[in-house]
Amino acid sequence: MEREAVVIGGGLAGASLATQLVRAGRDVLLLERTRSAHHKVCGEFLSREALHYLVLLGIDPAALGAVPVGGVRLAARELIAETALPFTAFSLTRRTLDEEILRHAESAGVEVRRGASAASLTRSRKSWDLGMDQVESVRARNVFLATGKHDLRGWLRSKGWHNDLVAFKMYFRLGQAQQAALSGFVELILFPGGYTGLQPVENGEANLCLLITREDLRRLNGSWEGVLEHACVHSPHLRERLNGSEALLDRPLALSSIPYGYRASANGDGIWRLGDQSAVIPSFSGDGMSIALHSGHLAAYLFLAGKTPDTFQQQIRRELGRGIGAATALSQLLVRAPVLAQLVRVRPRLLRDIAILTRIPESALIL
Repeated sequence: MEREAVVIGGGLAGASLATQLVRAGRDVLLLERTRSAHHKVCGEFLSREALHYLVLLGIDPAALGAVPVGGVRLAARELIAETALPFTAFSLTRRTLDEEILRHAESAGVEVRRGASAASLTRSRKSWDLGMDQVESVRARNVFLATGKHDLRGWLRSKGWHNDLVAFKMYFRLGQAQQAALSGFVELILFPGGYTGLQPVENGEANLCLLITREDLRRLNGSWEGVLEHACVHSPHLRERLNGSEALLDRPLALSSIPYGYRASANGDGIWRLGDQSAVIPSFSGDGMSIALHSGHLAAYLFLAGKTPDTFQQQIRRELGRGIGAATALSQLLVRAPVLAQLVRVRPRLLRDIAILTRIPESALIL
């Protein structure tokens, strides 16, 4: 049987798209390669734009245990500056949110196949053939590619223009005093060759998401323990935050060759690219979760209006251009130029300005 639409990937972008299409009465099959939601390398910051789209889906992050975030701090060796965010934000782990948004899609009527991954994707006249691992192939008239930071075989993205970083992620249970000190804030902490974001998430835990250049990682023998010690040596502020803490994962999550700065172009190949397959923004200096949700809702809106994948790609590339450019340039500055710390020390409001500059424009939101 030929399906009207197949969505490859059940994260924020894929599940939100599928939900919108099913609500409009369309036939949708969603393929999710994992059998249950899991932790991902992600800042886990829900901005005003992300919250807007979750409300449209009928999802309440606060009911899932999300914690409010009202301010941002910049630190290097010590705390440099802090300022209030220009919007209400929350923090919620991807494992919790991904499971809820996928469950929500199933409840709406989306046919979800968990543990199913596409091994190949080829065009055959006016339809697509999806080769599947260990099960029968699927044919569809429309395909939406939402595989996150992992590329589908034969459908590789370009390298972007800030691709020399390796990402690590670890959850900690901070000491009581440090947990109280971090409450309500996201902290951006600088060290030579990289930076890290630290923020509270549900259940009294804290998410530490760290980026370091491949060159510096090699210098530290590729060791997570070495990287964390390097960051703490150069930031007593971070060492203080982690003093007496408990690491909650057996080992950190890690991801390399991330094409930060990438934006897909319209190329006439007939495929819809969502989330990180459409654009990749650096963690903590950008807002990847809102981009994922925006891409899913925008693709659904244009698809239901009879538009083409190229129309979608052109529009989202244009809408995200400023934010992706600003966030990627900021990430490069955070890694290479400690002068940013001095600028923020003199003008703390710069943190607030950056938060605005790297957001999706309000005029672009689907209402």
